[in-house]
Amino acid sequence: MNKFPIRCFTCGKIIGHLYREYEYRVNKGEDRGKIMDDLGLNRYCCRRHFLAFEGVEDRSILINEYVTEEVK
Repeated sequence: MNKFPIRCFTCGKIIGHLYREYEYRVNKGEDRGKIMDDLGLNRYCCRRHFLAFEGVEDRSILINEYVTEEVK
């Protein structure tokens, strides 16, 4: 499930609709900076969401599984 923010927390620009295109192009191997430029993400505040969001859910699941195993 994708929980990407709809708006940039800092400037309020609507960015949520751009994430699928960004993710698709990253998976194809394109340069992240060029993708963000093409999508019109020129502000650092907006770009950070795309750079920081990737895999957060996957990593949190792995951490949760690791902690659960350690508790057993």
